[in-house]
Amino acid sequence: MEYTQIGALKDVSRVGLGTWAIGGWMWGGTEEQESIDTIHAALDSGINLIDTAPVYGFGRSEEIVGKALAQGDYRERAVLATKVALNWNDGKVFRDSRPQRIVEEVEDSLRRLQTDVIDLYQVHWPDPLVPIGDTAEALLKLKESGKIRAIGVSNYSPEQIREFADVTALDSNQPPYNLFERGIETDILPTCKKHDVALITYGALCRGLLSGKMSPEREFVGDDLRQYDPKFKEPRFSHYLRAVERLEQIAQRHGRSVLHLAVRWVLDMGSSVALWGARNPQQLDPVDQVDGWSLDAQTLKEIDTILQEEVTDPVGPEFMAPPARKE
Repeated sequence: MEYTQIGALKDVSRVGLGTWAIGGWMWGGTEEQESIDTIHAALDSGINLIDTAPVYGFGRSEEIVGKALAQGDYRERAVLATKVALNWNDGKVFRDSRPQRIVEEVEDSLRRLQTDVIDLYQVHWPDPLVPIGDTAEALLKLKESGKIRAIGVSNYSPEQIREFADVTALDSNQPPYNLFERGIETDILPTCKKHDVALITYGALCRGLLSGKMSPEREFVGDDLRQYDPKFKEPRFSHYLRAVERLEQIAQRHGRSVLHLAVRWVLDMGSSVALWGARNPQQLDPVDQVDGWSLDAQTLKEIDTILQEEVTDPVGPEFMAPPARKE
């Protein structure tokens, strides 16, 4: 396993466990013991960054993570990351980074996670109704009080990152990034590099598109978020699947699968950490094939050519953005 540093947090695994699916919301429910086993399997494999959020199952993901880490010495082995500043009402999510809300949320997260300190606390989405400086000041106070160890943001623009960093040191930013969603390359990635902000990226497998297990016949039911993702609707769906077939051929030349290729690409392109979503231990089995190799310049160029030829009408992850709250 490869490791990096995020602010004062040392030896952070470059593959982190994402626990949105474990919360069940928009992923078809959850099974508690299987989820706990998954977290334990991740830590036993060398993955130590466990990333969660209150909105993942409206507290459910944090509760499961808390139960898993409370067993044995797992809490001491984990770099625990969660988020703040999304609120909800009757299952409808909206942005809310008012300082008083942040003070309430951190106490709820500490209780659900069964810990007295959060290693990395991230603002989930910027709130257009609250000045960035007010949000930054609220997190700085939490750090000074010892409730959190490092400060991060998620889904922030370069301008918002710079404004936040004017108030307090910013340790990380978490945007979406994968072979099919590359918007951060033009501005966010270089901004983070320039200001020494670690890049923790989510969606490395693009909601399963890059898993190598997706087929044209796949249907999405219930509250599955892919029902609303334009990538999973024709004719785009077929275009993306054709690109995956060709990427699989490149991966096989390296003795890997397209899944390994997708995560390795994210790391080689500048991510400090790539989040890997899993909801059962078996989904972590391929992790050891991500480390120990890299993509050369010629291969990266070939990948770009495939994407240009096959994905002629690309679309980003904008559909996932939650609305602002009503004033």
